[in-house]
Amino acid sequence: MAPSAVLCGAVVLGEGARVLHGAVLTAEDGEVRVGANTTVMENAVVKGRSEHPAVLGGSVLVGPHAHVNGATVEDEVFVATGVSIFPGAVAGTGSELRINSVLHVNSRIGPGTVVPIGWIAAGDPAELFSPDRHDELWEVQQGMDFPGTVYGVPRGTPLREIMARQSAFYGAHRDDRVID
Repeated sequence: MAPSAVLCGAVVLGEGARVLHGAVLTAEDGEVRVGANTTVMENAVVKGRSEHPAVLGGSVLVGPHAHVNGATVEDEVFVATGVSIFPGAVAGTGSELRINSVLHVNSRIGPGTVVPIGWIAAGDPAELFSPDRHDELWEVQQGMDFPGTVYGVPRGTPLREIMARQSAFYGAHRDDRVID
């Protein structure tokens, strides 16, 4: 683990796992498990959630600035720079999420699937959407319960209410201390 990496809460690293500079693995609301010989690169974030632990299989690469939030990434998956994987999602064994792609909430890509640069995978099983297909993507997204899965609220809840809840939740860090 690099000296500037942060591990918070119930984080378990497998043998040979590496966490590089600036990466954050946070299990304050749900566990994070990282398999053997998996590398989490610079400034990546891996976040466990109470309903959705973050599980990275063996021999996984999580690229710089990628976000794995309450998702399962099976063995030998390539998660490129800037990828976002949302709660409840599953990336199948040997799949590839290329630069700045998205695996949406509660979505699943099968083994060996490739999500192209900048594309969005949504649904279970996931359909692949290029960025210019927003209207078609929205048709799939509406039924995937993003606000319920991520914030525990029904669609249409005012952002003021959501953010008040988030502020209270993250206020728990006021008493954090560094452990040497």
